[in-house]
Amino acid sequence: MPTLNEVPSGLRADEVKERLERDGWNELPSGRRRSFLVILFDVVREPMFLMLIACGLIYLVLGSIEDALMLMGFVVVIIGIAIVQEGRTERALEALRDLSSPRALVIREGKQQRIPGREVVQDDIILLAEGDRIPADAVLISSSAISTDESLLTGESFAVRKACREGMTPPAVPGGEDLPFIYSGTLMVKGRGIARVLQTGSRTQIGRIGMALGSLQPEEGLLQLQMRSIVRTISMYSVVLCLIVAVAYGLTRHDWLNGLLAGLTLAMATLPEEFPMVLVIFLALGAWRISRFNVLTRRVPAVEMLGAATVLCVDKTGTLTENRMTVRQVYADGLIHDVDGTGDSLPEAVHEAVEYSILASPPDPFDPMEKAMRDLGEKALANTEHLHRDWELQKEYPLSDRLLAMSHVWRSKAGSGYVIAAKGAPEAIADLCHLGEEQTAALHSVIETLASGGMRVIGVARAAFGSRPLPEEQHDYDFTFVGLLGLEDPVREGVPEALRECQEAGMRMIMITGDYPSTARRIGEQIGLKGTDRIITGPELDGMGDEELNGQIDGTSIFARVHPGQKLRIVEALKHRDEVVAMTGDGVNDAPALKAAHIGIAMGARGTDVAREAASLVLVDDHFDSIVGAVKMGRRIYDNIQKAMAFILSVHLPIAGMSLLPVLLHWPLALLPAHILFLELIIDPSCSIVFEMEKEEQGIMKRPPRKLHEALLGRKVVMRAMVQGVLIFVMVLAIYALMLNNGYSEAESRMISFAGVVAGNIGLIFANRSWKESMFRSLRVPNPALWWVTGGALLFLGIVTGVPLMRDLFRFASPEWHHLPPALFLVIVCFLLPDIVKRPLFRSLFPSMG
Repeated sequence: MPTLNEVPSGLRADEVKERLERDGWNELPSGRRRSFLVILFDVVREPMFLMLIACGLIYLVLGSIEDALMLMGFVVVIIGIAIVQEGRTERALEALRDLSSPRALVIREGKQQRIPGREVVQDDIILLAEGDRIPADAVLISSSAISTDESLLTGESFAVRKACREGMTPPAVPGGEDLPFIYSGTLMVKGRGIARVLQTGSRTQIGRIGMALGSLQPEEGLLQLQMRSIVRTISMYSVVLCLIVAVAYGLTRHDWLNGLLAGLTLAMATLPEEFPMVLVIFLALGAWRISRFNVLTRRVPAVEMLGAATVLCVDKTGTLTENRMTVRQVYADGLIHDVDGTGDSLPEAVHEAVEYSILASPPDPFDPMEKAMRDLGEKALANTEHLHRDWELQKEYPLSDRLLAMSHVWRSKAGSGYVIAAKGAPEAIADLCHLGEEQTAALHSVIETLASGGMRVIGVARAAFGSRPLPEEQHDYDFTFVGLLGLEDPVREGVPEALRECQEAGMRMIMITGDYPSTARRIGEQIGLKGTDRIITGPELDGMGDEELNGQIDGTSIFARVHPGQKLRIVEALKHRDEVVAMTGDGVNDAPALKAAHIGIAMGARGTDVAREAASLVLVDDHFDSIVGAVKMGRRIYDNIQKAMAFILSVHLPIAGMSLLPVLLHWPLALLPAHILFLELIIDPSCSIVFEMEKEEQGIMKRPPRKLHEALLGRKVVMRAMVQGVLIFVMVLAIYALMLNNGYSEAESRMISFAGVVAGNIGLIFANRSWKESMFRSLRVPNPALWWVTGGALLFLGIVTGVPLMRDLFRFASPEWHHLPPALFLVIVCFLLPDIVKRPLFRSLFPSMG
């Protein structure tokens, strides 16, 4: 490397200040945390919450302080859940973020200075060495055998050679050998150099990708959209029914104040406040449950979308593979030898090729390929004479533009001469060894065989030299060809099994990579990917119009040699075909596609900050098979949300019916505000916990994903819920009418009817735990919350009927023995009715229930 006297003196302090003021800090834009007030506004602006608050205020004006406080308390609890979940997610992601800015060595005013990477400015002179993280986009002005790892930008796992060139303009996208341009965030894996900074911050290649994310808005979850529509529709009906009851009561009984109270009671009975509450609780607890699979939830709607995912787009490097090199095959003495995981089975003929590959590498290598060679040597050559830890390195011949090979000259303490080891591109090694045409043709055939398996091929040669001085050129040695090494990036453990389970669940997988087609095909075959015979490359994709891409994307499982913009285009094409797209990735180049996908899944340990910021989910341990557990949990969550919604719809029918019909029939009111609050603020939320804890149905990962626009409350679900609710309502109403007409007082009839509604609620819980098994068979699946809720409901029922203060508040009569027969009959019938609906005979009468 040149000395400081041979390089520019760098910027002056005033020039640095001027550039900082003009360009800003050298850091990537990142999303800011939402403030407490913003989160609060997002929660309470929902029509559901606004109606609840309005009802609470009306109760306050009417003087019903207890009812108003209970209602407002309920609102506060839901807001609290949303805020706590938001804060927990942000804190978890902050724990993953590396807040320390990488350091940079620059020359300013003729002196070397070590500064934070964020302080680097345009035109700074930076000094780079092996292992450094490059702080900004720059152009080399001096270099010595530089290679950089640009996988986070290009997706290629192999290091890229760099060389000084004058008068060149930076390419549109990173990549390509022997160019002088280096990029922010990439890694120096070999060599040393001096560079002048071209761009910083958001103007770098990384920064441009980050800025592109700002134009992509994450889509709102389908459940949120459906829930808003359901709540809006039911709320409109609630308002209409409220007005009808209030007017009917006022006109028939000339008591407008109690008429308004009766109307509000009906509104409370039909107001769907549980729906958004269920969604918030299920998704919040779902995010917590998914975190047990080491998956952090960045955006909560992604939890329910997991169960609907139809396509999983996967970045190869670092996601399917380990992003590290391994020697897989060695060619020596005319034969290709496979290398197993331990290297113990390598024959003696291969040992020399491994020996000289290590000698041609630095003693403490940083380059992934050189590390792989040394790892193989430590395993295969241990306790042999082929490892030379006591030899002394005398001279290095680095890679050059003219010869893509490097050599090391060694001297043993016992010997008098020198041993030279060379490695590099096979063509360069063949040139060093002066192979004839026939030998070169045979060697090319072997190289093609290794390369067709998706491997990077390295040639190895040896030479001896007995005197000084050592030559200046590698060509001055008399090299002998030793062999070839085939290296590849190995598949992550557990990926084939995880892929097989995803395919059984009806999810299609597409590999999207910046690597070569042959490499991508080999990885696809190793993991069991279907359709590896059809590959579309980046250049082919550029030549396709949107219609052609839409026509071919169904039959394509691998996209190779693609750049970031093309990844985004692939995701958008899939979405255009109504696919629910999940995208995994770890590099900056994945960020736009991660954000555009319905479910972006970033790697937590290896992933970049930009990728994690753009993603919906983060794999903390980077294990691909964690996705399978998350998908299974997503399906379970959706199923249980659907069960809870059906339960809530069923429960509201007898409550609304018993609030409406007695008014229209000029009967005494069966349900008062206190009863509604008891049913909705104690039983309903507790029942939501029961369904949230319910285990998944058998075969949940053997069925296809649900349709993208499948209604949460579809026809079959609504019909089942309505039949269950109407049966309970008819039975309770009949008993209420019989008791009023047979000498029972208003308070007695109300108390027994209320017990029937509570029993019906509990029966609906037991019946809707499974839509396939009877309530008694489903008891084999444990659910602790079920018994807590059942016991709690019965306990509170005993309190409101047995404690005089509560009995007066609920307008109940004092229990007597003669109340037991009708109450017991009604409770048993209402408990069993919901399960009868699932019987084959009953379903044959109502085929629309499915």
